[in-house]
Amino acid sequence: MAYFLLFISAFGAATLLPLQSEAVLVGLLTQEKYSVFRLILIASLGNVLGSCINWYLGLRIEQFKNRQWFPVSEVNMLKAEKTYQKYGFWSLFLSWMPIIGDPITLIAGLLKEKFWRFLLIVTLAKTGRYIFIYLLYIGLF
Repeated sequence: MAYFLLFISAFGAATLLPLQSEAVLVGLLTQEKYSVFRLILIASLGNVLGSCINWYLGLRIEQFKNRQWFPVSEVNMLKAEKTYQKYGFWSLFLSWMPIIGDPITLIAGLLKEKFWRFLLIVTLAKTGRYIFIYLLYIGLF
């Protein structure tokens, strides 16, 4: 059950929902009864899958940008596109960051970033974050 809750929190945290998976991971690490490898793997899988959902939504979202209910203004959308185009796929290495990471994955889909490159970079970034959190937890940083 704990692994499932970690997966759900990591998945939700990768979407545009304001959730935090790091606290769940650290909470499970403190119990010292779960495999560290499995915790990092499950958190990473959930987080990457959530980012893939963002990428897919980005692919499909452009058709709705002129609708009244659309949550992002055209000005903000153009600003995000310009920033992504300036830094390109390298900006996906920031996908692990709070606040800016999730929109980056959405914009990557909107700008039709190649999925294999998206998946590779986002997996490295998100897994790296969870490994870093673990290393902080055990006192290596």
